[in-house]
Amino acid sequence: MQNTKEMNYSSTFHFPVQIYYEDTDFSGVVYHPNFLKYFERAREHVIGAEILSALWQEDGLGFAVYRSDMLCHDGVEFADIIDVRTRFYFESKYRTVWKQEIWRPNAKKPAVTAQIEMVCMNKARQLAPMSADLIERLSQSFSSPTLS
Repeated sequence: MQNTKEMNYSSTFHFPVQIYYEDTDFSGVVYHPNFLKYFERAREHVIGAEILSALWQEDGLGFAVYRSDMLCHDGVEFADIIDVRTRFYFESKYRTVWKQEIWRPNAKKPAVTAQIEMVCMNKARQLAPMSADLIERLSQSFSSPTLS
C-alpha cells in the first residue's frame, strides 16, 4: 500500500536533454554518473535557478541529496534527445521526494529511473524547514494542498 503522501505527486515536468559525445563512454553510451547530472538539472528547472539563488543568498537555505536510488534499464546513446520526467511530493517541511525518469525518443519504457530524497539545510549544514514562500511556490504544481 502506498503512503498517502506518495499518492499526491506534483504534475509531471518535462526537461529535454541533448546527449553529446562528451557525455558518453568509448561505445557511445552515456556514462552512468551523467544521469545524476541530468536529474539535478531537471530539479533545478522545476524550482527555478533564481529562486534557488535567492533562497541561499537571502534565507541561507539550500538543498542536499539525502538519499538516491537509481536504476539503469536501458542504454542512452550519443545524439539522443532525452526527456527527463520529474514528479515530487513533500515528505515533510524538511524533505521532498523526487521520482525521476529518463525516456529515449519513441520508447515504451524509461531507460533510467530514480528516487531522490532532498533535505533543506541552512548554511551551518543543519536541517532547516523550507520557507513558506518556497512551499507555496512548489505547491502550485499540485491539484490539492500538500502540507498544512
